[in-house]
Amino acid sequence: MIRVLIADDEPLARERIRELLAQRADVTIAGEARDGEEALRMIYETRPDLVLLDVQMPALDGFEVLAALEPERTPAVVFITAFDAYAVRAFEVHASDYLVKPFHRARFHEAVDRAIARRAGGAHHSTSSIVIRPLTRFVVKTAEEIYFVKADDVMWIESAGNYVKLHAADGEHVVRTSLRELEKRLDPAVFVRVHRSAVVSLDFVKKLEPYFHGEFIITLKDGSRLTSSRSYSARLRELLA
Repeated sequence: MIRVLIADDEPLARERIRELLAQRADVTIAGEARDGEEALRMIYETRPDLVLLDVQMPALDGFEVLAALEPERTPAVVFITAFDAYAVRAFEVHASDYLVKPFHRARFHEAVDRAIARRAGGAHHSTSSIVIRPLTRFVVKTAEEIYFVKADDVMWIESAGNYVKLHAADGEHVVRTSLRELEKRLDPAVFVRVHRSAVVSLDFVKKLEPYFHGEFIITLKDGSRLTSSRSYSARLRELLA
């Protein structure tokens, strides 16, 4: 039995999808999400095999939802939208199919069949080649909840082995990913690597002070002080110039 998550901000669209899925004996509905943040939470909580994902939703759009997922947690995806302009991009991110509203019953089932067949055949669904906007928020998962931290609120990011620690205005938040992987998804015009174990938001840099051997002492607006290593200092100086 294939577990399907419906993610669409339009109640009528979700109702239509429910009715079509009810015609199938090989699927069960894992849940319904009304916006991108809820979709992301439910993917982690329910672990569906397939997500019928609207592109344009509040909070996070469909592409941002995929980008925020860890690769091993990425289910099969069929994008559903009222616009066909996203079709090429949908297949660039390895979507199984792409439906434009309003779609016919036969076309819907064709898309679901294709996603199921692709999953059964072991097709790889990965976010590794997604061309996306930089992260605007981080997904933080604890034993009790999943919540979001805005990138604009993060002053600096510290490596902690297989985790990173976000130092934000409201405190510290731990995210399960490596600093190297996270850095690929950060806005390079805002976040800059200053050490092998630290990335700093330029928006929070108050001043730089020359240190030994081409290094800098970085003072952030909250008073935090970090040291840039020589190998990263040139890039830091270039961005702040």
